[in-house]
Amino acid sequence: MKKIGFLSFGFWAASPQSQTQSAADALLQSIDLAVEAERLGMDGAYFRVHHFAQQLASPFPLLAAVGAKTRKIEIGTAVIDLRYENPHYMAEDAGAADLISGGRLQLGISRGSPEQVIDGWRYFGHRPIKGEDDAGMGRRHAEEFLELLRGKGFAQPNPRPMFANPPGLLRLEPYSPTLRNRIWWGSASNATAVWAAKLGMNLQSSTLKFDETGEPLHIQQAAQIRAFRAAWKDAGHTRTPRVSVSRSIFALLDDQDRRYFGRGYQEEDKIGFLDENTRAIFGRSYAAEPDILIQQLREDEAIEEADTLLLTIPNQLGVAYNAHVMEAILTTVAPALGWR
Repeated sequence: MKKIGFLSFGFWAASPQSQTQSAADALLQSIDLAVEAERLGMDGAYFRVHHFAQQLASPFPLLAAVGAKTRKIEIGTAVIDLRYENPHYMAEDAGAADLISGGRLQLGISRGSPEQVIDGWRYFGHRPIKGEDDAGMGRRHAEEFLELLRGKGFAQPNPRPMFANPPGLLRLEPYSPTLRNRIWWGSASNATAVWAAKLGMNLQSSTLKFDETGEPLHIQQAAQIRAFRAAWKDAGHTRTPRVSVSRSIFALLDDQDRRYFGRGYQEEDKIGFLDENTRAIFGRSYAAEPDILIQQLREDEAIEEADTLLLTIPNQLGVAYNAHVMEAILTTVAPALGWR
């Protein structure tokens, strides 16, 4: 059995081919898609966060709105770039959104990915400290955020407050006592997966990973997941961690599916460079008739290792078509693979 969610980048563009012509379209359709996904029996609604782009950026208003409109589905991110975040403000926003949803947030965080602008986090008022690069700053923000989620008081109360205080040091409010266990780290390397395990975060592994061995993505991801679980066990955590992988998977059931995804779709992993020194592997997509998909997906070692699968969706094709994409996987592929 696997949990199956969707992952939307929330693109919009003023193009005749796009069903999301504006930011309002992308946001409102994201809410509608989460409602539809819950109706279909999907397990999660996840959203990507990118700054300075025509994509979803500030996640917490959207997460809170989805939480208010749904009842069961998990609501998450994959991922929030911690280089841009004030951990204190984020802890308040996350606590509020989690309480609105009834404790359904699954927050994926990370040090981020290549950006639309140069060092965009500087415009948000953040700077690495001496001896630290931007990736280290993102990890430092993550550790501060995790500490705040413990709910331990740290702020000295005013002796003459406007409202009466509880005794002792004060924590940030609103506080969600279980959210700390539902934080995930989006890892592009084996080393950061091990680091995340030591800190007690769940693991998200995307369709992009640092190319550390030259092997296909799914094999490298499977090794990454095993390293994560071994580090989790060594750290002595008592709960069972969760692991997700992301994939683009399309069952070709009709002419519309074939028109969108049936020709020339990416059937092999690709190699690229994130910067001058970082070689990365980008995972293949799957698009075929259900019987062929089933055979192909059985060979994906990372999906086999993970307990959660996030289906990346083409949100600009609209709510109705993406509901069709999700339903096709749930009904024609998932049962045959034992995911349902």
